[in-house]
Amino acid sequence: MKRLAAWAWHAMRGSVQWRLLWWANATFMVGVTGVVRDEAGRVLLLKHRLWPEGRQWGLPSGFAVRGEEFGRTVEREVKEETGLDVRAGELIHLRSGFRLRVEVAYEAEFVGGTLELDAFEILDAGWFAPDALPEALQPAHLPLIHRTGPHRT
Repeated sequence: MKRLAAWAWHAMRGSVQWRLLWWANATFMVGVTGVVRDEAGRVLLLKHRLWPEGRQWGLPSGFAVRGEEFGRTVEREVKEETGLDVRAGELIHLRSGFRLRVEVAYEAEFVGGTLELDAFEILDAGWFAPDALPEALQPAHLPLIHRTGPHRT
């Protein structure tokens, strides 16, 4: 039986194999977060309209679209939400999250642009020193902001 299954698998074309794998395995949404820092080490935080009351401040976040490289998701989301240009850098967080969600976070560098908020999603934005963060900050974002790495102290 195993030999027959192996023969059938090898006899299929790649696209049929991929469709069977896609059907048989979990499909995940990918939530992507950017820890955007400026030259002074301040972090960009946004007050999100759709997040729970008391936890509305947080890092720029969004979902990857199908086929999108996750670093590019950070760059796109920041641009859409704030009008600012950033460059995604080091991958700093990867884990399976709630149910069928994968959470990804990148360090990102501010490279330019003028702050123009997407009024549907974002209520306010600002640059904050890591030791002077707003009280209503999303708790899961604290370790990302305070992480130490090759260029952090």
